[in-house]
Amino acid sequence: MSGRGIRISRIERFFRRLSGKGPLVVPGKQTGGDKPLPYIGTEGDGIAPSRGALSAYPPVKQWEHWEEFDAHAWPRRVRKAYTLVPTVCFNCEAACGLLAYVDKETQTIRRFEGNPLHPGSRGRNCAKGPATINQIHDPERILYPLRRAGRRGEESWERISWDQALGEIAARLRAAIQDGRRDEIMYHVGRPGHERYIERVLKAWGVDGHNSHTNVCSASARLGYQLWTGSDRPSPDHANARFILLLSAHLETGHYFNPHAQRIIEAKMRGAKLAVLDPRLSNTASMSDYWLPTRPGSESAVLLAMAHVILRENLFDREFVRRWVNWEEILREPRIPKDGGHSAPYPANAEPAEGESGAAGEPGDFDRFVDWLKRHYARFTPELAEAESGIPAHTIVEVAREIARAGSAFSAHLWRGSAAGHLGGWQVARALELLSVLAGAVGTRGGTAPASWNKFAPKLHAEPPAQSGWNELLFPPEWPLSHYEMSFLLPHFLKSGRGKLAVYFTRVYNPVWTNPDGFTWIEALSDESLVGCHVALTPTWSETALFADYILPMGHAGERHDVQSQETHAGVWVSFRQPVLRAARERAGEKTRFTYETNPGEVWEEDEFWIELSWRIDPDGALGIRQWFESPYRAGEKLTVEEYYRWLFENAVPGLPEAAAAQGLTPLEYMRRYGAFEIKREAYERHETELSKAELQDAELARDGRLLGKDGGAIGVMVDGVARRGFATPSRKLELLSTTLLDWSWPEQALPDYIHSHVHPDQLDAASGEMVLLPTFRLPTMIHTRSGNAKWLAEISHRNPVLIHTGDAQRLGLSTGDLVKVRTEIGYFVNRAYVTEGIRPGVVACSHHMGRWRLSEKGGSRWSSARVALERRGAGVWRMRQLEGIAPFQSADPDSARIWWREPGVHQNLTFPVQPDPVSGMHCWHQKVRVEKAGPGDRYGDIEVDTNRSMEVYRRWLELCRPGPGPDGLRRPLWLARPVRPTPASFTTRSGAAP
Repeated sequence: MSGRGIRISRIERFFRRLSGKGPLVVPGKQTGGDKPLPYIGTEGDGIAPSRGALSAYPPVKQWEHWEEFDAHAWPRRVRKAYTLVPTVCFNCEAACGLLAYVDKETQTIRRFEGNPLHPGSRGRNCAKGPATINQIHDPERILYPLRRAGRRGEESWERISWDQALGEIAARLRAAIQDGRRDEIMYHVGRPGHERYIERVLKAWGVDGHNSHTNVCSASARLGYQLWTGSDRPSPDHANARFILLLSAHLETGHYFNPHAQRIIEAKMRGAKLAVLDPRLSNTASMSDYWLPTRPGSESAVLLAMAHVILRENLFDREFVRRWVNWEEILREPRIPKDGGHSAPYPANAEPAEGESGAAGEPGDFDRFVDWLKRHYARFTPELAEAESGIPAHTIVEVAREIARAGSAFSAHLWRGSAAGHLGGWQVARALELLSVLAGAVGTRGGTAPASWNKFAPKLHAEPPAQSGWNELLFPPEWPLSHYEMSFLLPHFLKSGRGKLAVYFTRVYNPVWTNPDGFTWIEALSDESLVGCHVALTPTWSETALFADYILPMGHAGERHDVQSQETHAGVWVSFRQPVLRAARERAGEKTRFTYETNPGEVWEEDEFWIELSWRIDPDGALGIRQWFESPYRAGEKLTVEEYYRWLFENAVPGLPEAAAAQGLTPLEYMRRYGAFEIKREAYERHETELSKAELQDAELARDGRLLGKDGGAIGVMVDGVARRGFATPSRKLELLSTTLLDWSWPEQALPDYIHSHVHPDQLDAASGEMVLLPTFRLPTMIHTRSGNAKWLAEISHRNPVLIHTGDAQRLGLSTGDLVKVRTEIGYFVNRAYVTEGIRPGVVACSHHMGRWRLSEKGGSRWSSARVALERRGAGVWRMRQLEGIAPFQSADPDSARIWWREPGVHQNLTFPVQPDPVSGMHCWHQKVRVEKAGPGDRYGDIEVDTNRSMEVYRRWLELCRPGPGPDGLRRPLWLARPVRPTPASFTTRSGAAP
């Protein structure tokens, strides 16, 4: 963690007392909960620390002109003058605040530090934030628009103007729209970094073409949470928790590393305990009170055994469950199987199970429900969980009792790891949320809330209507419950003849390297009959950009406009990312037309790019597109980026106009000055909100207690005779029973349950030495593709050896540093072994986000990439061999000649077949592998893959699906989340009835 002045040594305290200046005031010290830092108050200028305190950050009054001694001039005392501009980090999803130091003499950015006014990060950053300066000053970055000059993948480029790029791309888009080929336009994003901007663009174009990386990231966790709460993310209030339960290496691997880590440590310093379920001893697990190294895929069994203990010992919050769980639906539902579901892999094309009602009796009999619930989960004993997981039964009981003692102050989080790794991983999220429900810790202080309570979603001006149509390349009928688009299967769909693309945008996304089965991506992107035009919007060189027709340089953090809000804690905030050089020049009185006029080279930003491109597509307004990009202040004139954010801050952020006016500022000026705004300090128990008389005026009370609005949708629920807001589920309660799963062909999984993973021991061939590979974690210094041009981060983390337990290493004759060959179902990779006690026997692990590669001598990102040769050894058989590792090189940055590390890691994802979960659509990352000592002909970084075999695996997993349509001919349940939601009529198939 960074954040100067937070810890004060005893020596400093001694000299403070000796000088007679009284006690030391420590800016940033927390006294409990998630209280703001003292220097964020409103006394005086509202920002500066108390008089006599050590200053952790320059006072806001001095941000426009800040002086300090130049460290590079030491021992001379040379003053440097800066203007300090707040912005937002773009190197993970947390959106932590940054403060850019812009040299007033040279108009260059000298460094980034934390923004103390940001409610989420509170002035502190992880290593990735300050490393933004590396990305901006990278000597190899793309500075100008480029167009392909040879064949795709040949790395032959010519520089073109923005005018030419806009004209040529707009012509292709206009032709597709005029010809009725809207489904051939696709936008594929990795890290959005904004709130709802591109959604507005695609709706204006009338295109159902939004694709994301969600199904290689978090789809299973999202589905599990949404089925329970109606919100597809958890928002834990770690700072106020008494007991914290994390699954997998969340703090390093997941989003919100920095904001969550601070708050977890604060809670621990106040006595909270931490438990971590993870087969690998991560940094997070090393800080825990309970490390539970579960057998991969057994997490649901452990969590349900904890629920069993809490139920058996009557430690659950009976009143919370009675009031807020949909137990009445369970009592009257005849389709629930008596055994509650499988404990084995999904059968291929199984018929929906039929069974008697699991609970007999009249609706409303809560005692009878509790008896049934205890019987239902009676089979999940601690002893069964021990047999499945390897965790001692007494430890499971002890942790369960700790959860119950914490009660409403029990916080929990799951995102990747076990949910992302396994067949049925979404049931891990369902089982974890069951513990929160039993503890009465949903939406409470110290508990876990639906993320929508803590995340701000802005309303935008002139909202275009929803697009009509349904693009089955994104949401195919086989996965009606997927969260979200089946993005990692795009090349498999294209190669199978399901469609083609006229224009394909990749934005801050590198599917060739990030996704599984990257060679199949290369085959599809190399085929111009499948992908007519590929436009890579990227701040850095990437393996995917090699196969683009246009590379358009888009800005890093500090080079672009965005608003972002995240559920980092139990408050609500919005932040403003701004191009800091543009902001600094405008402070000095300069006028700027486009952001690329102030960025390095002609690096642009997406916001202005989409406005200009949309006007080129529809120059006269005949297509109905241009109207959505006209100014809200100047009728018929083109929208500017300043006007876009001016309107948003004036009209869409509660409380901001008043806060700005109190300081004599406009809302836009306020956000430019401070970079963030806290909308709500705390957001607890929103489900208990009573509906107003106006809301109830036209409401209708349904027989099941729901309150229905004018359109027939539920707006609340009656609880003990009071009309309350409830949760965003169909029942407006927490759905222990998912009627959605009942209605959509998965009745045996309609309650939280345990599904045997595809890497369960009964699926492994122990005789041949099959093991489980965990590839789902990363180091906290890694940033997906964008680590590649951050020299500080590459120096810290540049290898991803295969972690292997001491006993397994002895069996295989391996020592640390030996080359090891890891065979997957479609190929193999060669890496180095790292022998450790910090992983379960029978399990190996290899971090992703390393193993970068390039094809040419100067292909970019030489801080982190190896030069490789790609060889096609026959139909579908690919081989990659490293020709040159990382080495010093000459550039404008003298540090490039000082590179001392040589190995870049290994691109293991190339060797993974796609394994789509049939319910959530999540790629199941964990792999069945055979591990052996490398042979004489094997070299570090060798990779071989058979894409014909990978297509066979894809088709085998496809057979596990239970395709739609569902009730009333629906393609997907109307209540489930979907990015860029189309019209309701689009949700039905042609043969189905209207919704």
